[in-house]
Amino acid sequence: MNTRAMERADFRAIAHWIKPAARVLDLGCGDGTLLRYLADERESIGYGVEIDDDGILACVNNGVNVIQGDLERGLSGFADGSFDYVILSQTLQAVRSSERVVREMLRVGREGVVTFPNFGYWPNRLQVMRGKMPLSDNLPYAWFDTPNIHLCTITDFENFCRTHGVRILERIVMRDGKKVSVLPNVLGSLAVYRFERA
Repeated sequence: MNTRAMERADFRAIAHWIKPAARVLDLGCGDGTLLRYLADERESIGYGVEIDDDGILACVNNGVNVIQGDLERGLSGFADGSFDYVILSQTLQAVRSSERVVREMLRVGREGVVTFPNFGYWPNRLQVMRGKMPLSDNLPYAWFDTPNIHLCTITDFENFCRTHGVRILERIVMRDGKKVSVLPNVLGSLAVYRFERA
């Protein structure tokens, strides 16, 4: 098993939700590590969408089916209901049109799964109170070179779902790879959601 995948606790949470032999689409799949992990752990049949040339090459080297594409342009190459799950792992905050991407996820997939760094995590709040943009393990970029353009909190995402016809099925909030159940929007650094059309 890939040691990088073992370090990502959100991969384990996602794998727990994926039924064996499910059809999975991973948007912004990077090097294909998550898809490789799901194939090994859940025998899923997966495809990735990635825009970066290095990511495409890494996917091929990982034995992952990948298509080069831009999420911002939609998923018109995929028919409605083509997948059991569509995953957006730590990419939601980096897309320009979050609403369109989530809508497309639920068009081509039965369920969606997203993970994102929680901007409401208390060290982030503390840095903002000190007059600085947060810099942490989950938000590792300085304000001037970050790919993140839509940072959100757990509360923000849940409000988005409520107002955009998205039903949350399950939520796991984590810090340092462990689940957080008390004050998750303050004490959790990473959020993982499974959802469907309402």
